[in-house]
Amino acid sequence: MLPKRRKPTSPGKILLEEFLIPLEISQSEFALHLKGSWTQPKLSAIIHGKRSITEAIALDFADALGTSPEFWIGLQSDVHLWEASQKRRKIPPIQKPRTRKRSGKSRSTST
Repeated sequence: MLPKRRKPTSPGKILLEEFLIPLEISQSEFALHLKGSWTQPKLSAIIHGKRSITEAIALDFADALGTSPEFWIGLQSDVHLWEASQKRRKIPPIQKPRTRKRSGKSRSTST
């Protein structure tokens, strides 16, 4: 369930506070561990909420940190849903139609 009064914690903040700080690893060291196209600026953009977690990023983080990709995608999805809920107009629910009172007459078709 999404929080109503505050934005959900971003995946970047979780990465920093729950993984990098406790592991005593810098953003640069983590980028080197991830290899490939990873750079410290790319990690910094994620940590500061300027870049979203994609499926590929979620897979990399899951492998490196022993989590699941669904964990990272879920965190990002919560942020996206919360942001969308702040921008949209509410749509009222569909009301059940009132039933009409039937007269005692039944309908029949003539053949």
